[in-house]
Amino acid sequence: MTENELSKLIVDLCYKIHKRYGPGLFENVYEEIFCYEWIKTNIPFSRQQEIVLVHEEIKLGVGFRADVIIDNKVLIEFKSIESLSEVHYKQVQTYLNLTGIKLGLLVNFNVPLIKDGIHRIVNNL
Repeated sequence: MTENELSKLIVDLCYKIHKRYGPGLFENVYEEIFCYEWIKTNIPFSRQQEIVLVHEEIKLGVGFRADVIIDNKVLIEFKSIESLSEVHYKQVQTYLNLTGIKLGLLVNFNVPLIKDGIHRIVNNL
């Protein structure tokens, strides 16, 4: 599947979760529900995957973790906060740059309408 095809499935699942539970849960709860539901797709994913920073040929485990990476093609960062700030977008962009993944989705579930909480961030897509 392409990044855009995966993105559609991801967005549809986020809509389903938000419709069922709405805003107000903790970020890790949304992530847990998402992963439980995603398993049903049989599309590979990793959760809380460490992102390594390579500096002058030295691999540094500096604590970067992607919430979910789907099929090594789409990175998802979940939030459940009042409002996103520029640092949240930069976080996803940094993760994309470090992993070489081309598409990131920043998903804030703490919004009345989930369409307002889903943001695409691209890295040479």
